[in-house]
Amino acid sequence: MRLKSIRELPLRGKKLFLRLDFNVPLSAPDAEGIRKVEDDTRIREALPTIRFAREQGAKVIIASHLGRPKGLRNDDFSLLPAADRLAELLGTEVTLMDDCIGEGVELKAAGLQNGDVMVLENLRFHKEEEENDLGFAQKLARLCDVYVTDAFGTAHREHASTHRLPSIMPDRGMGFLIEKEVKYFDGILGNPAAPFHLILGGAKVSDKIKTISALMKHVNGVVIGGAMAYAFMKARGETIPAEWKQPAPEDVEAARHLLAEAEKKHIPFLLPLDTNLGFDIGPRTIEEYIRFLATAKTVFWNGPLGWFEKAPYDRGTREVAVALADQACVKVVGGGDTVSAVTQAGLAEKFDHLSTGGGAALEYLETGTLPGIEILRAPYRPTSPDLV
Repeated sequence: MRLKSIRELPLRGKKLFLRLDFNVPLSAPDAEGIRKVEDDTRIREALPTIRFAREQGAKVIIASHLGRPKGLRNDDFSLLPAADRLAELLGTEVTLMDDCIGEGVELKAAGLQNGDVMVLENLRFHKEEEENDLGFAQKLARLCDVYVTDAFGTAHREHASTHRLPSIMPDRGMGFLIEKEVKYFDGILGNPAAPFHLILGGAKVSDKIKTISALMKHVNGVVIGGAMAYAFMKARGETIPAEWKQPAPEDVEAARHLLAEAEKKHIPFLLPLDTNLGFDIGPRTIEEYIRFLATAKTVFWNGPLGWFEKAPYDRGTREVAVALADQACVKVVGGGDTVSAVTQAGLAEKFDHLSTGGGAALEYLETGTLPGIEILRAPYRPTSPDLV
């Protein structure tokens, strides 16, 4: 079965279960105990799908998780700040329920009018969500007529709201954000315009090795920054100063494997020439990386090149982002920290796609799909616990 877009689903007068990713960073409580959303990128990315659903006359029921409450109610992980921010962005009333299942929630859902927006409380307040429990999914299904997911950031998880629920909904599909994510990542996996260059940063190598290996079939060059660069430097026999973050043995081994693969395929693999006290790539490296990337026609970037949250160690990430911003190439960013860095630099609009999923983006590039997307293609099974 092919993936259906929200454009193809019956919406008018229907109760729409819209699984979104409102797992956003929150501020510490103020004097009155109120928390605010510190970065509303994920909420803004969902607005086109929400607005379309309302315009089509759907009764919109939004569901998400936030943080890791471990299956227990914890007001520190309430979706209230996200619901309040959504109301501000939409310019309309948004009702937050005190739970995501139960008779009271069902009654409220039944009384919604076309265009109304209701937000369910954190799905992970119930342990059954992460257990992919059929009974929990059936309780969620009582709320709605149609299912749409636009939560790419959680599509790599087999949870009740992302995997079990769509399997028991006859009318199901994807929102505009997932449609966009699939478009750009399929482009990278299919026939990316060459040269295709990969920028990798962050800390760990071992958890990215399968993704990097998969992309080695397509890339024409790789540049490395962040603490993960030290694993590659050590794999090449360089000594890492004691005051720098020392790479784990498994990361060094993973780096050694990737370097050997790159050498075998004659793929340039650039490592830092200098650093800023070990917290950022240095000026010579910045210049070399910008020069190398200038020829790229496709760029995928995962992981900041230094400690981007703290000046002056944000220079490497920022200057590479500035250089890429006006470059005539397809630019895709995957990973929350990298998206934050590009957004903070005021360059978000100059990149073709900022993926809302870090781990999900890497897994999609490794396997070509995700459980939360693939289940939308599976046969409709209203009660069976056995999913394909």
